[in-house]
Amino acid sequence: MTSHELLIGLAGVLFAAAPIVFATIGETFTERSGIINLSVNGTILLSAMASFAVAVNTQSIVLGFLMGMAVGAIVALIVAFSSIALKQSQVAVGFVLTLMTRDLAYFLGNPYMGLQGPRVQNMPIPVLKDIPIIGPLFFNHDPLTYFSFILIGLAWWWMFRTRPGLTLQAIGERPEAAYARGAAVNKLRYLYTALGGALVGLAGPTYSLSVKAGWKGTISGLDGIGWIALALTIFGGWDPVRGAVGAYFFALLQWLGLVLQPYLPNVPSQVLQVAPFPLMILTLLLVNIGNAEWVDRTLAGLPPDLRRFIRRVLRWMQVVPPASLGVPFEEE
Repeated sequence: MTSHELLIGLAGVLFAAAPIVFATIGETFTERSGIINLSVNGTILLSAMASFAVAVNTQSIVLGFLMGMAVGAIVALIVAFSSIALKQSQVAVGFVLTLMTRDLAYFLGNPYMGLQGPRVQNMPIPVLKDIPIIGPLFFNHDPLTYFSFILIGLAWWWMFRTRPGLTLQAIGERPEAAYARGAAVNKLRYLYTALGGALVGLAGPTYSLSVKAGWKGTISGLDGIGWIALALTIFGGWDPVRGAVGAYFFALLQWLGLVLQPYLPNVPSQVLQVAPFPLMILTLLLVNIGNAEWVDRTLAGLPPDLRRFIRRVLRWMQVVPPASLGVPFEEE
């Protein structure tokens, strides 16, 4: 592989990861507020189909994206309403919704199978795109990929460097204390659940109007991406930057599966295509095993320097969920 081909491949990884970044950051906002939205997988499918249908009928990409975000926000608000107002299980409602929205996407999307529709065009940034290495990697994409870069920094800044962001953390960690300080906990949970759902919904049209333009039903290759976004939210420790790193890692694994296929002719292509999913599960397990007793026993037999290095890595990977995640809050 030449250096030029490598740059093109890595730029493709950034491009392909954009919708996963949107979904992961969206779910991070939602879960930081204390709500678990398990409808992510179905939401991505339904928003991809609905946005493509709107774009085909109106020939407007903007309306297509607005439809995708609206679908995501509405589905997420159903989860929030069921939890806050109806006192139902967030996990149960979200799981049922992901199945329902997936099947709705396949059923309602039948008339649009294989149709040609509008597509987001590439928009290289003048001058910057000509910078060696950096230019082809970061400045020769479509607007959605650029927005995914901006969103990572913007989400991190909002969560960890602003007063509203500190309130967001508080309503997910200690809602009683936040309420005592004057925060409208449940209203904010609705707000951040809708925002997170809209970003998850943005992932759908990013696929159907850009990354994998068109709607191909069950062979679209989107089923399962939402579960990856949920896993990356945990892997990222509810931090948008770490979650985005996980999204790029997953996209890199998918690309490597394609790159390695010609060099491993005896390995079925399906194995390399599916490999990123179990690898992400393994990574997810690693973030939760740092304090296990069997890990301590295993590391005890290693050389001191190696043991310290592994402990540092496990400590860095270890995550703690928001203390009130999934726990309803009663405002008195």
